[in-house]
Amino acid sequence: MEKTYNDAVKLLSSQGKFYINLGLERISAILELIGNPQDNLKCIHVAGTNGKGSVCAIIASILKEAGIKTGLYTSPHIYKYTERIKINNKDISDTEFAKYIFDISELADKNKIHLTEFELLTAVMFKYFSDNKVEVAVLETGLGGRFDATNVIKSNLCAIITHIDLDHTDRLGDTKEKIAFEKAGIIKPNCPVITYEGYEAIKDKADECNSLFMLIAPFEDTTELALKGTYQQENLSLALAAIKLVFPQISQETIKKGLNNVKHPYRFEYLQDRNILVDGAHNPNGASALKESLDLYFPDKRRRYIFGCLTTKDYPKMMQILFEKDDEIYLNHFSHQKSATFEELKKACPFPAKEFHTLDEIDLNDGKLTIICGSFYMINEVLKREEA
Repeated sequence: MEKTYNDAVKLLSSQGKFYINLGLERISAILELIGNPQDNLKCIHVAGTNGKGSVCAIIASILKEAGIKTGLYTSPHIYKYTERIKINNKDISDTEFAKYIFDISELADKNKIHLTEFELLTAVMFKYFSDNKVEVAVLETGLGGRFDATNVIKSNLCAIITHIDLDHTDRLGDTKEKIAFEKAGIIKPNCPVITYEGYEAIKDKADECNSLFMLIAPFEDTTELALKGTYQQENLSLALAAIKLVFPQISQETIKKGLNNVKHPYRFEYLQDRNILVDGAHNPNGASALKESLDLYFPDKRRRYIFGCLTTKDYPKMMQILFEKDDEIYLNHFSHQKSATFEELKKACPFPAKEFHTLDEIDLNDGKLTIICGSFYMINEVLKREEA
């Protein structure tokens, strides 16, 4: 019987797959068995703490507009795994996704290669992009850089390192310089690297690799960019620097069209008909960026927050950054295995808060701006797809 998308999801979310185990041995072994499809691809590789997904989406949109067959690999997904693997902004189909997942998973099992969820998805992405003769693959790292599964590529058109902050400190190090060292692992010999923060670890790695080190000023004008939020200025500056360096032939008119058409859901996205703003802010730096954008775009609106977070994040600090005394606050314990409970969140919350159950219990027409934030993993439970 043919395996379905839902069967693939069950496999991916099983206990055997759903964990993180950094390292390149397993992903390298499975890619070898399927003919090293990554070697057929020209890649733009993006690492960093915040902004990776936006930078990737901007670049992919411009390249598509320029008539270049473009693969885009991002994470996490919001509604379906297929969102993570796109060609020319079109998700891989459910049928193809299931076929690739099971073909590669069965081959791995046969050869006793214990792939994690992210490694399996990354192998599927490389094979799918190669089979479909993608001209440029835009790759977002999953975690870190040096030992991230995407880092099996031998070279790239350029590496981009976005804003670095303290996140995943248990795996990447407890200082920004240590985290920068891990992110710098994506820099390849004689391949340029673009960043706007001058960490020594990044400069040293660029020197060691004889790679052009481009430190850019994050001041591009975001007027034409479909994505909103003050932090997009930094992301846009990195994306445009990469386009101008690697694809100088792309016209300003094409770039403008690409910026107008960028889609990257739930990054400071305002759903006007319901007066809801959704943002994937999931660490203190993301919370600061969200607060700054709210103060700029909605300075006079009273605010209602629906907030949930993973226990692995610094949610007490996030809540201190976001919430003010007069805000209406709902705390959400969602279904992810690492979701903080209502009691844990309430204990750390600086102001009185209620437990969130469903949007139906809230009057969305009372003039308050409802802000859903704290984790990408809860958005699909709070907002059903048809509401978005």
